[in-house]
Amino acid sequence: MGIKRGTTLAAVAVVVVLAATACSGDDKADKADAAKPAGAAAAAPAADPYAGEQPAGDTGAGAAKPGGLLAVSTTDQLGAVLTDGAGFTLYRFDKDTAKPPASNCDGDCAKAWPVVPAGDVSAAAGMDPTVLGEVVRKDGSKQLTVAGWPAYRYAKDTKAGEVNGQGVGGTWFALAPDGKKAAKPAAPPAGAPGQAAGALTVAKDAKLGDHVVDGSGMTVYRFKPDTAWPMVSKCTGDCLAKWPAVPPAERGSGIVEKNYLVLDRPDGKKQQTVNCWPVYTFTGDKKPGDVNGQGVGGTWYAVAPDGKLIGAQ
Repeated sequence: MGIKRGTTLAAVAVVVVLAATACSGDDKADKADAAKPAGAAAAAPAADPYAGEQPAGDTGAGAAKPGGLLAVSTTDQLGAVLTDGAGFTLYRFDKDTAKPPASNCDGDCAKAWPVVPAGDVSAAAGMDPTVLGEVVRKDGSKQLTVAGWPAYRYAKDTKAGEVNGQGVGGTWFALAPDGKKAAKPAAPPAGAPGQAAGALTVAKDAKLGDHVVDGSGMTVYRFKPDTAWPMVSKCTGDCLAKWPAVPPAERGSGIVEKNYLVLDRPDGKKQQTVNCWPVYTFTGDKKPGDVNGQGVGGTWYAVAPDGKLIGAQ
């Protein structure tokens, strides 16, 4: 088959009320201002299923090139999207079938939606390689399938990362790594005051190593001017608008239990702490896995599972 089964800031102190045992810190605070957050933009969908029927050429998505080493791209619009080795989005067609696999896109359709050949394809990192397969088309050629769904590119995606084919004709959709239609997960409902909203867990990053993320996978940070004993947050006003306090959250796998407490802020909000250190997210992070807040102003740093700062000098 040829498929490879690869694998700034306000400084007004917020005095807090301890919810349990006394806390003690082991990091010293420095003072500095935070930098501006980064932004992100979402791609706009196309409207006509056969608009631009001719392929985009050998340098674009229209070229019938092998998939190569697939990758997973996280987009603001759709969440996790499967791409080919060149970064072009892969799509599925509602008029096809997955059980059994069958392609119903030929002729002009296949010009607008070039098929992804089955040869020379490897699963993306972290993707289940068993979902990759192939289907024999009417012309005898073999097409890549993902969980049974034939995979295509879109000729109007002229550069990597575009998702112009999303929703075209109400039948074309970007592929998720599991073969389903790519869709951004719904945001978890906001909990009542004092109610846990998801669980903090541990994620891995090539540069940061193990670090704490919230229930949506967003990186969690600490502010160096804060203190753990007494528990005090010095991020208020405009600072808090850029660095939202993490609401009370359950302790997920990998987080050290010691002094995993909630503090009561004078503004009436409750904030989660890790080893008694108040923790925050960053509005400059637009998707899970972003670490744009790391080192901002020399005062904001990702949090290790034991509550310590990562990479602070």
